[in-house]
Amino acid sequence: MAAIGEAVRDRDERVLRRLLARFAEQAAIADLPALRDAIDTARFHGGRPSVPR
Repeated sequence: MAAIGEAVRDRDERVLRRLLARFAEQAAIADLPALRDAIDTARFHGGRPSVPR
């Protein structure tokens, strides 16, 4: 998730497309509760909720 956010900030469309494709592939084959936990964990940085920009 951090890499996807970095690609968005850098406006690197090629990397973003590759990362999103990999994420979609993982979501299709992953254990959904584990995936949900990973996404929820990624929202927090340093023990605090991330602030939307």
